[in-house]
This record gives sequence, structure tokens and C-alpha cells, in this order.
Amino acid sequence: MTRNSPLVKRIAIVVGAVVLTAIVSMATTLGVSRSIEGNATAINIAGSLRMGAYELLARSAADPTEHHATTFMAGLDAYQQRMAHPGFTQAIPSGKDHPLAKQHQIMESLWHGELSPALVANAPNSTRVTEDLITVTERYVAEVDKLVSMLEHRTEARVDLLHLIQIISLVLSILIIFGLYLDIKKRVLRPLRKLMDIAVAVGEQDFSHKANLKGSDELSQLGIAFDQMTSELALSYNELKEDAMAKTRELEKSHAALELLHSSSRSLFANHDLCNGAIPMLQDLEQLLGIGPIRLYLHDKNSSEPVEAITTSTKDRPFYCKDHHCNACLVTPEVFDELPNEGNDGRRLLLPIRTPGQLLGTLEVWYPASKGLSQTARRLLETLSDQLATAIFLERQITEEQQLTLAEERTVIARELHDSLAQSLSYLKMQVARLRRLDIKGEHEKVHNDILEELSTGLNSAYRQLRELLTTFRLKLDTPDLATALRQTAEEFSERLGSEVKLDYRLPPQTLSPNEEIHTLQIVREGLANAVKHSEASEILVQVLFESPRVSVRILDNGKGLPNGDQPSQHYGLIIMQDRARTLGGKVNVLNRDTGGVEVALSFVPKSRHLITSEAAGG
Repeated sequence: MTRNSPLVKRIAIVVGAVVLTAIVSMATTLGVSRSIEGNATAINIAGSLRMGAYELLARSAADPTEHHATTFMAGLDAYQQRMAHPGFTQAIPSGKDHPLAKQHQIMESLWHGELSPALVANAPNSTRVTEDLITVTERYVAEVDKLVSMLEHRTEARVDLLHLIQIISLVLSILIIFGLYLDIKKRVLRPLRKLMDIAVAVGEQDFSHKANLKGSDELSQLGIAFDQMTSELALSYNELKEDAMAKTRELEKSHAALELLHSSSRSLFANHDLCNGAIPMLQDLEQLLGIGPIRLYLHDKNSSEPVEAITTSTKDRPFYCKDHHCNACLVTPEVFDELPNEGNDGRRLLLPIRTPGQLLGTLEVWYPASKGLSQTARRLLETLSDQLATAIFLERQITEEQQLTLAEERTVIARELHDSLAQSLSYLKMQVARLRRLDIKGEHEKVHNDILEELSTGLNSAYRQLRELLTTFRLKLDTPDLATALRQTAEEFSERLGSEVKLDYRLPPQTLSPNEEIHTLQIVREGLANAVKHSEASEILVQVLFESPRVSVRILDNGKGLPNGDQPSQHYGLIIMQDRARTLGGKVNVLNRDTGGVEVALSFVPKSRHLITSEAAGG
């Protein structure tokens, strides 16, 4: 309770008013009662004075004896003593102007001036009462009656005043109590009822009730505080309700996203293909979280910059796409322009795709700047990056193990070829050399020499192909990726040519399967071998390009070109290249260039859509 409490002040004022009314009432009652104290005695004495006057009149007419005179005088003295009785004189106001004092003065003047001398004069000398004495007596008694009446009226007036004071006090008390009741009802009971209603409504989560109390007392201040509290509670409750609904929606999204990640992770690990396994899942995740586009960049040792592996939304087919029948990531330009990219009020989140000690790639997520990215969505995307890291790491391990296994198998095959087929070819070459030494004459000489020439050519070509094959097998053992093998091949043939063999290699990571890499490398080596051996070129360029969805391999030289301007027939190297191209599902063309020299062109569509890159063992 505050020191300056309006409610306490009002109660104090009302109580003070009641107490003051009671005090005033008691004081005035006491004063009035004191003022009429002795009036009854005075009225009795005045009444006895009337009777005493007639008694004196009667005694004055008795026998004039000495005893009678003594008795009369004693009665007269007693009468005068009654007139001077304190109970009578005190009832007469002391003010000379008071009507009662004037009447008392008239009565005493009439007594002392006329009646008393007349009685004294008449008493000892006469046995009868004169008319004058009777008249004076009657006049005196009339004045005494008037005095008695005035005393009675005065007493009745004082009693009436006392009654009026009591009535006024009672009315004032009732009015004060009624006013207090109305004030308590208005300023205490009603506000308390409103506050109780507000408390009950707040308990029922209804914050619309308001006290709307005006004033400066405690309950008004409490009502204002309640109104402010309910407003703040309504705001807080609505905010909490909205937060709860947002959290519920967020949890529902999170639950749906987790289910999506769970179902998609199985396909991601089963397909061994990011494009097939990740894009549908990422697109569903974009729609669920209201984000996108999402791009995945993989790190490759052959590229200084991260290589884009997949995207969920693009208006142009990505350069690495190997399936032009698939339109999963293609959207219209209008849709693409509405996506939250860098120039369209978008923000970017970069999440590393990594295993302990190794960064595999980066997940780029665009989201609207106006909406932001919730913590739940961020955690889901971090979970997604962990899943992708696990899938990529496991697939890299599988790929590396496959390549190592393949390299080991090729090493075994190379050793077997060297120990068996190479020796057999060497033995056949020795036998052909022996046949050449035979001096065969006659009609079969020409046929014999042609057969020997064909055998020698075939054996030399087979032996050369075997050496190339053994070289390739041994080269592949130490270089588990096509780019490194081609660089080493270019260096090898640069030494043979005496000038640099340039290499332009632009394939996305792991575009080719290990089997496709082998055949591509063999075709390049065969083309380089022919260029170094036959073209007399000073410059050779090897291009390995990805022209989606095809892989194009070209060996360009500035040599003398083909003799007849067309690809040679029955050339063992070309036949082998064509066989390898058919294995790849493509074709090799050997043509003269317009600027001079020969172009060996290989074009095929990779059968694998495998996009997970692997690094060299030493990388």
C-alpha cells in the first residue's frame, strides 16, 4: 500500500465523517439536554406559584387573628422562597432581551409591585377579598400561566431540536454509509469483479477482456496494469502461438525432409550415380524447404577450380550432361530468373562435403534473402552434406579399388603376354628370318616371297601392337586416371618426335569408365604412333573434349597427309582402332586436314553416367 493511497483516503474521509457526525450529534445533544436541565422543576415551581397565589388570596380573607397573620406571613415567605428557588431562577435565561426573561420580569414586577402589597394590606384588616385584589391575582396568575407556557414551549422546542439533531445525525450517517456503499460498489466491487473476470478469462487464454478503469486509486492503477498485462500477454501468446505453429511446421518439414533423406540415401548409395540419386532428392528438398537452386561442386586434382557435378535448376543443359534424354535439371528461363540467385535477392550457403582430413566437394545452396534459412533447414542441409560426403567417399574407394584391381589384372596379363605371346612372336619372326635365307628358285619364288613379306609384316605389326599393349598396361599401373596417362603418353611421344606433343584435355571428372579409358588411351597411342612413324610432322595436338553428350578425341598433325587423301585400307593399326571404337560404341575416322596433315577423330557416347570423381593415389 502506498503512502498516498486514494482508496485509504476515501475510507478515512468516510470514517471521519461518520465519527464527526456522531461527535457533533452527541455534542449538540449534550448541549440541548444541558439547556433544558431544570425546566421540569421550573415548570413545577411555576405551577405551584399559580396555586400558591390563590391560596394566599384565600388566606388573606380569613379571620384576622394573630395566628392567622403569622401563618399568612409564613405562607407569603414560603411563596417568595419558591419564586427565588434556584431550580426556577436558573431556568430563566440571563439575557434581559429574552422573552422568557421579560415574562419573568413582568411576573415579578406584578408580584412585588401589586399583588404582594395588596395581599399584605388585605390580610390583617379584612375578612373578604376585594374585586381589585382578585383582579390583580388573576392578572398575576395569567402572567404565571404565560411564563409556564413559555417554559413548556421552550422545553418542547429544545426537545424538538434534540429530535431534529438526532434525525439529522441519523440521516447524515445513513447518507454517508450509503455513499460509502455506492463508492465501494463503484470503485471497489466493480473493479474487483472486472479484475476477477479478466483473471478467469486469462486462465481460459482469452485476452480480449479489458478493465478500462479510470482514476488514480489503487484498483484503477491495478486495472491499468491488468490491461497492459493482458495486452502484453496477448501479444506474447500470439507470438508464442505463431512460434509454436512455425516450429510445428518446421518440425513437419524436418520430419518430411528426414524421411526424404532416408529414402533417397538408399538410392544414392545403390545407384552409385549422383545425377540419378541426388537430383530428385534435392529437388524434393528444395520444394519442401522453399530453397534452391542447389549445386554440387567436386574437387579434382586435375582442375584448379571445383568442378560442377550436378545442379537442380538450369535453363541450359550442363556441359557435363551425358544423357540428353534426361531433362530433370532443366527449367524455363522464366522459372530460372525467379530463383534466388545472386542477382535476384538471393543468399548463398556453402557447405563443405568432407571426411576427416579430406575435402571432397562443396554444396552450394541458394535461398531467398527475405525469408532467410532456419536452423532446422541448415541442420538438414548439413546432414545432407554428410550423406553426400559418405556416398562420394565410399564410391571413390570402390572406384579406386576397381582401378587397382584392374591395374593388377592388366599387370598379370602383361606379364603373361610378355612371357608367352611375346616369346611366340619372337620365335615366329626368327622362323621367318630363316625362311628368307632359303634360296628358293623357280616358279614358286614370287609366291614364296609374297607370303614371307605378308608374314613379316603381320608379325611386325602384331609385335608392335603387343609392345604398345604392354606399355599401356605398365603405364596404367602407376596412373589410375586417364588425364595423367595421356600426359605421360604425350611426353613419351614428344621424345620420339623430337618436338612437343600438345595435349588439350577437357573431360569432366570420371566421365569414362575404366574400360572406356583403356580403349581411348590405346586409340590415342595408336594414332600418335602412326603420326610419329609416317607423317613426318613437326607438331602434333591431342584433343580430348566433352561435347555433351559425346566424347571427342582428335589427333591432329601437320605432316604430309595420306597419300590418296583417304584413310588406308587393310592397315592393321586402323583395324585395331576401329575395333576398339566399336567396343566403345563409336567410330574412328582418319582424314586429311584442309590445312595439311592428318586428323584421327574418335567420337562416342559414354555408357556410364558415373559422376563421382576419384583422385590419384598420390593425390
